[in-house]
Amino acid sequence: MAAAAISHLRRGAQRHALLYLSRRHFSSPSSLAAAAPLAAAARRLLSTSVESGTSSKAGSYKPPPLDPFRAALASASPPLESPPLEEPPATPPPPEVASAAAAPEQDPVVLQNEQLEGLKAGLEAVRSREESPEEKEAWWLLNRAVVNYCGSAVGTVAANDPSTANHMLNYDQVFIRDFVPSAIAFLLRGESDIVKNFLLHTLQLQSWEKTVDCYSPGQGLMPASFKVRSVPLDGNNEAFEEVLDPDFGESAIGRVAPVDSGLWWIILLRAYGKITGDYALQERVDVQTGIRLILNLCLTDGFDMFPTLLVTDGSCMIDRRMGIHGHPLEIQALFYSALRCAREMVSTDDGSKNLIRVINNRLSALSFHIREYYWVDMKKINEIYRYKTEEYSHDAINKFNIYPEQIPSWLADWIPDKGGYLIGNLQPAHMDFRFFSLGNLWAIVSSLATQKQAEGILNLIETKWDDIVANMPLKICYPALEYEEWRIITGCDPKNTPWSYHNGGSWPTLLWQFTLACIKMGRPDLARRAVEAVEKRLSDDKWPEYYDTRTGRFIGKQSRLYQTWTIAGFLSSKMLLDCPEMASILICDEDLELLEGCACGLSNSARIKCSRRAARSQVLV
Repeated sequence: MAAAAISHLRRGAQRHALLYLSRRHFSSPSSLAAAAPLAAAARRLLSTSVESGTSSKAGSYKPPPLDPFRAALASASPPLESPPLEEPPATPPPPEVASAAAAPEQDPVVLQNEQLEGLKAGLEAVRSREESPEEKEAWWLLNRAVVNYCGSAVGTVAANDPSTANHMLNYDQVFIRDFVPSAIAFLLRGESDIVKNFLLHTLQLQSWEKTVDCYSPGQGLMPASFKVRSVPLDGNNEAFEEVLDPDFGESAIGRVAPVDSGLWWIILLRAYGKITGDYALQERVDVQTGIRLILNLCLTDGFDMFPTLLVTDGSCMIDRRMGIHGHPLEIQALFYSALRCAREMVSTDDGSKNLIRVINNRLSALSFHIREYYWVDMKKINEIYRYKTEEYSHDAINKFNIYPEQIPSWLADWIPDKGGYLIGNLQPAHMDFRFFSLGNLWAIVSSLATQKQAEGILNLIETKWDDIVANMPLKICYPALEYEEWRIITGCDPKNTPWSYHNGGSWPTLLWQFTLACIKMGRPDLARRAVEAVEKRLSDDKWPEYYDTRTGRFIGKQSRLYQTWTIAGFLSSKMLLDCPEMASILICDEDLELLEGCACGLSNSARIKCSRRAARSQVLV
C-alpha cells in the first residue's frame, strides 16, 4: 500500500510539473526562475531513492541516484516533431525546393520506424565485422577506462596512463566532451546502457552551485567533468558512500566554465535516441527541463549584436589561452548543431511554441552570419584586400571595419585556388584567419556550412594534406603562433609552444569527426586514407593524446598515453567507415525551410535589412 501510494503521488506530481511547464513562456525570466524548484522536485520524483540535502562543500554533496534502467515504452513512442516553421515568402522557391515540396509526405512515425530498422541492421553489421588486432587492443583499453558509480557504468576517464599515476591532475575524471567519442563507440557497438547512465547522471549535476570567488555559474550550465568519490557515511569512518563531484571550471587551470559541455550533451542525447529508439528518455520531465535550461543559458539576450555566442578564451576543447575569445568557430558550430538537435527533441505543446520560434530565428540568423562573414576563399580574400575602412552606413560592405593589413603573409600562398574554409573568429576589426579543424568539420556535419562550402573545406584539406594531416591527423589549428605573437597571445604558455598541444599540435581524436564529415560529403576515401595511415602507429605509440612538430612526427612532450578519446575516436572512425549509414545519428541535413524563413521578421523597420533573399540564395550556394 505504501509503495502504491508513493507511486501514485509521484505520477501526480509529474503531471502537475508537466502542466506547469507547458504554461510558462520561455522568454520570461521570472517563469524560468519559478520553474527551477519545480524542475528539481520533478527530478527527485523520477529518482528511485530519497535525495539527500545539497551543500556547497564537495565532501557533503550527495546527488540523488537515478535508476538508469527505468522502464520506458521506447518502441511505442512516436518521434517528437517541431511545430511548422514560418510560411515561406510569396517569391517562387528554387527548383530544388519546389520539387521537394511536391513530393508526397510520408508518415513521420513510419519513416522513423524505417530509419530505426535500418540502424538496427547497421548495428548487426558492426557487431559481426572482423576487428584488427589494433581494434581489439583499443576495445580492451576503452573498457578498462570505464568508471562505475553505484554499480553502474557512467563514463570513461580521460586517460589511464600508468606512467603518471602519481600526477593525474584531472585526467582521472569523466569529461563530457571527452566522453562523446567513447559514447559513439559504445552506441555503434550496441552498448547503450553506459550512455544512458551518463546522460542522466550528468543531468543531475546540472547547475550545481559551486562558485569561484563566491560567484555561482548560470543556471543550466553543465559541468566540464565529474569524479566518483567515496566519502564517510554520516561521519562514520568505517562506512562509505559514493558521490559524484562535478567541476564547473572552479578547479580547472584558468578557472573557465565550459561552454561546450551542454552543447555536446544535447547532441549526444539526440544520437542516443536515434540509434536506440528510446525516445521516452527525451520526453522525461527532468530531461526536457535540462534541455530548456541549456537553451535558455545560450539564447538569453545580452549586449552582443551578433547571433553568434560570445565566450571567453579556454571555454571549449582549446581550454587554455590561445586567442579564441569572442566568437570562435568551434562554439558556433556546436551551438548550431545543438539548436538543430534540441528543436527535434523539445516536446511540442503550447508552452514550447515560443521556444521553437526563438530557435528558428536564431538558426536562420546564425547560419547566414557564419556562411556570409566567416567564409574565405581566394575570391573573398581579394575582396578583403581591397576593403575600404571607416564606413558608416547600413549598406557598408566592410561591416566589421576589417583592415586589409590583417591578412597574414602566409595566407596568400597557402589557400588553394579551389577550396576555402571558415575562419576561426570574427569580431570588430578582427578576423582570425587560422584554420581550426573541429569547427570546420562540425560545420559540415551540422550543415552550418553550405554544400559548396563543405566541398571547399574538404578540397582544402586534401590539397593541404601535408599541413593539416601529414603523419598524424589532424592539426587542431593551422598555422601555429610563433615568436612575439606566441608570447603576446598565449602569455608565454610553455605547453602551447609552436606546433605543440593546442598551438598547431596534431590530435588523433579528431579522426571521428573527420570521418563523419567525409561520409556526409561522399568522400570516405579521405577518412580511410587518414585512418589507415595511423592505425598501427597509434598502437605502437601507446595511444597518445596529441603529437608535436609541424608534421606530427613526435609524441607530444606533455602528452598523456592511453588517452581515452584517442582510443575511442579511432574505434568510432573504423566502425563508421565499415557501416557509413550509422553516421546519420549525428549528421544534420540541410533545412531548406529554415533558409526560406526570415531571420528578421519581427520588425518592418528600414533600419533592419531583411536577409530572406540572401538566406534563400544560400540554398544553391
